[in-house]
Amino acid sequence: MEILFLAKKVITFFVEPFGLILVSGLVGFYFLITRSSKKALIFLSLSFSLLLFFSHPFIGNFLIQQLESQYEKYSYKDKSIEFIHVLGHGHYDNNEWPLSSQIGNSSLKRTFEGIMIFKKLNNPHVKLIFTGYAGEDNDTSNAEINASIARITGIKDENIIINGKPKDTKEEAEFTKSIVGNKSFVLVTSALHMPRAMKLFKDFGLNPIPAPTDFKGRSEIKLLSVPSIGSVTKASNAIHEYLGIAWTRLVSFVL
Repeated sequence: MEILFLAKKVITFFVEPFGLILVSGLVGFYFLITRSSKKALIFLSLSFSLLLFFSHPFIGNFLIQQLESQYEKYSYKDKSIEFIHVLGHGHYDNNEWPLSSQIGNSSLKRTFEGIMIFKKLNNPHVKLIFTGYAGEDNDTSNAEINASIARITGIKDENIIINGKPKDTKEEAEFTKSIVGNKSFVLVTSALHMPRAMKLFKDFGLNPIPAPTDFKGRSEIKLLSVPSIGSVTKASNAIHEYLGIAWTRLVSFVL
């Protein structure tokens, strides 16, 4: 399972914008060194063209908005909810930094949204579920880091469920199934990630209520905009989700 997880990460990288640009550029430089000027020109031009294309703000924003627009923000009105599941994302252990700097931006927004929902439900029996593994460079799981933020806001340990083992959304869904069964629950994750998360959770027979947060798309982007690396990142994140959705549907079809 560990090898498959790493293989999936590596393959995904090389079919996303950064990977495509890097590979095309490296192949171009190889042909340049070996004096295959025509092939070098083709691949270096391809690399440069991909960089220009994906660095345009309109492209990344368009790709992201197609995903983020599928679910509206949570209404905070359903008082019958018993569970709120906050999906993990990322952090970096460093005892010399304050906790606010160790938690990733997306992870913090997800956690904050989960806390807001918990507070507005005003039900002492509601459970906040935090999942997410430590990653390669950390000793503390992302689930524990996020739960620490919840504790700071006054949420008691008896209202918190932590599992730092799940490495991806599928494993998070498997764990939630063992906790909530067929009951409806609030699912908190980034708006960009919500379509794939909903698909995976529903495939496990779960009944999630979407609570998207961490919106990154902008309502209007001018066609005459200055290219930026940040736009490449947006496009890469969006394509990562599209690939994940495609893979999930393919697996569902085959199985």
